[in-house]
This record gives sequence, C-alpha cells and structure tokens, in this order.
Amino acid sequence: MNIKSLLLGSAAALAVVSGAQAADAIVAAEPEPMEYVRVCDAFGTGYFYIPGTETCLKISGEVRFAYDWNNNDLPRRNAAGVDTGINIDDFQTRARVNFEAKNDSEIGTIGSFIRLQGTSDGTQGVTVDQAYLTVGGFKAGFFTTFADDIGIAGENDTFIANSKFDAVSYTYATDAFTVGIGVDELRQADGAFGVEGMLSAALGAAKLGLWGGYDTKADEGFIAGEVSAAVGPGTFELYAGWASDPSHYVTTVEWTVGAAYGFKATDKLTLTPSVNFVEQFDNVDYVTGGLLASYSVASGLKVDATVDYNKSDSKDWTGFVRLIRSF
Repeated sequence: MNIKSLLLGSAAALAVVSGAQAADAIVAAEPEPMEYVRVCDAFGTGYFYIPGTETCLKISGEVRFAYDWNNNDLPRRNAAGVDTGINIDDFQTRARVNFEAKNDSEIGTIGSFIRLQGTSDGTQGVTVDQAYLTVGGFKAGFFTTFADDIGIAGENDTFIANSKFDAVSYTYATDAFTVGIGVDELRQADGAFGVEGMLSAALGAAKLGLWGGYDTKADEGFIAGEVSAAVGPGTFELYAGWASDPSHYVTTVEWTVGAAYGFKATDKLTLTPSVNFVEQFDNVDYVTGGLLASYSVASGLKVDATVDYNKSDSKDWTGFVRLIRSF
C-alpha cells in the first residue's frame, strides 16, 4: 500500500464517522420554565406568594444579645463565701423566627402565625413561643392575650403575672374603638379557665384602654385601665390596676398605679422615664422607677438600655443592655 492509497482511505473513514455523528447529533433540552416569587402587597410589606398558591407568606425574626445585672442589699455570696452584694446574670442570646401566612377567602381573611424561640442557655431548647390561627376577628391557639397589653412603657411596671395561654378570642375593631372577649385555659392540670375582656377607644389625641379578667377556679378577678396622650415631643401614659385576690392572672400585686413619658431626644434616641407604686396582697408596698433608653443604630439594629430602682426592703438596682437585630 502506497502513501496515496493510505491518505485516500483515511479521508473516506473520517467522512463516514462525521456523517454518523451528524445523524446522531445531541439536541440540548429546553430549560424548564421558572416560576419567580411574586410580591404580595395585599397584607402589608414583606409578604410574598407561596409558589403555586394564592397564600401570602412573611418571614421575620430577631436576634437579641443581652447583659443583665442587679445589685441589692440582700447577701450575695460568691463561691468563696464572701458577701459581694452583687448578683450579675450571665450574657444571654435569644433568637426568634416568625412565620405569618394569610389569604383571602369567602369567609374573610384567613391567617396563621408561628413564632419559634430559643435561648443560648438551652434550658428549654427551641420552643413554640406562639402559634395561632385567625379568621377575621376570631383567634384560636397559643398566644399572648389581651392582658399582655396592660402596663406602661419602661421596664418596671408590674401587675399581670401570666398572659400567655391556649385560648380563643374575638375582636371587633373600627377606626374609633376596639372591643374583644376571650376564654383562656389557665391550667390543664385542674381544668382552670379564665375569661378576659378589653375595650379601647381613640378620642382625638388621647387613647383609653380598659381590661378585665376572671379566674373561674380561684373565683377572683382583676380590672385595669390606661390613658395615653401625645404631650409635647412625646407620649404620656398613666395606668392603674386592681385585683380582688391572687389568681392565675395576678399573683402578688393587689393594686398598682404607674406613669411614663416617652419622648424622642434625637432622631435616633428615645428616652422613657417611668415610676410605679405597688401594694402586694401581703401588705408590702414599694415604689419602682427607671429610665429606658432606646437608640436606633441603623435600619433593623438598635440598642436598648435601662436602669431601674426598686425602693423596698431589698433596695434593688437592676438594669440591662440589649443589642437587637430584627428583620
């Protein structure tokens, strides 16, 4: 075989292979159509449609790093048995994640809320802090009830001891007033139930609130009222509460009166001084007062700090500094 014959044979072989590859050419598959997340503005900012549904979902949360301290006249002994007079709590980090889902229906807006919470000390792991569903003004699940709103701005008011239960409630609201009623399961062990009610009204620059509750097992109840109004550069709040005797709602305080005034010192700094007078069921009375400062560092980031004084037999000084990132 000469060189000419070899070249002709190689060319023929390449032609055959090329023809076969052309016949069996691979065609790239068309990409699957993508369904982009759509913004849902029907229920406020932050919601988006769950793909393939008409349900709107919002995910939010918070990380809080805190340092708490207290100092009082009671003996505080360290590991060596020395009375330091100081009790300093450890640093603590708390995390929260919220899931809110809403959709319109023929019976009104249907909603649900889930909050998962965990702390760095790990004493309870990650827990369901709240979980409930809503249909219009109807609400059912595990949540903070009307009584949780009792009190003034600041960190030293004290009246309601427990306000989070498995409960059902109904709230009717207009532009001028809001009224609500609810039934709470106070304790599962002995079948204790409670009834709560609330009424609030906006009267020009002022807002009035009234709350009441009754523990059917203890056969005791409470009532509380509050008025707030815009005064000067801030908001003035005055509230009072009274309980007939200890119940699952109110465990130690027979009556209390408190006042607070929150105002913007600068565009980023809000200061809230407050004072409270308290008398307990054991006839021990005391005064608490404090100053809460909240500074907005940036969008979604703030620092809260407070110093509070409890003028009782123990003469407590307490306070904290908290760095809070919310999204």
